[in-house]
Amino acid sequence: MTAIRVLVADDQDIVRAGLRLMVESATDLTVVGEAATGGQAVRLAREARADVVLMDIRMPELDGLAATRQITSDEDLAGVRVLILTTFEVDEFVFEALRAGASGFLGKGARPEALIDAIRTVARGESLLSPAATRGLIARYLTLEDRNPAPASDILDVLTDREREIVTLVATGMSNAEIAKHLTLSPLTVKTHVNHAMTKLGVRDRAQVVVLAYQAGLRGRA
Repeated sequence: MTAIRVLVADDQDIVRAGLRLMVESATDLTVVGEAATGGQAVRLAREARADVVLMDIRMPELDGLAATRQITSDEDLAGVRVLILTTFEVDEFVFEALRAGASGFLGKGARPEALIDAIRTVARGESLLSPAATRGLIARYLTLEDRNPAPASDILDVLTDREREIVTLVATGMSNAEIAKHLTLSPLTVKTHVNHAMTKLGVRDRAQVVVLAYQAGLRGRA
């Protein structure tokens, strides 16, 4: 089995060293590089052929937000996933990071097994966005003074009624299993609808579905 290639980006040497130890404790993960700045993270993501970048937000020269945007907008790095590491579960920049294309975020105080599971999750192309984190993301979004949501009908008209219903539930932070129970569907059916919705909306993952849903003015009702 090919190991998941991980790039660690943090401006603190001791943090990078700790993350490397945790990541390499798993036999299916390997650290292929360390970056102390956002600029280094972008360069090494390409050179080291990383699958997942563990990205700190606050770094010198180029911060994690700008680095995330550069990575996710580069067609040559289309398969690279960014997992934001934050001091708090909902950092003040998390919404902007997700909007920039990050696949999710994890608190720096997370246990090693949680970090390993998070890397595996985003490497599979899924997003890491817990219900608690989603609520914080939504709260943050709703405080933005400059938001100008487009009418939901303009953005979400491409979805079927069922897909729209499921996107609404995704936007509340519900997992596929929770949505399946709520709608009396199989988890596989829910996953299929979510994947179809992501394809139609042109988004990378579940985190982007949440961001787009709220930009469109869609509000979860679950």
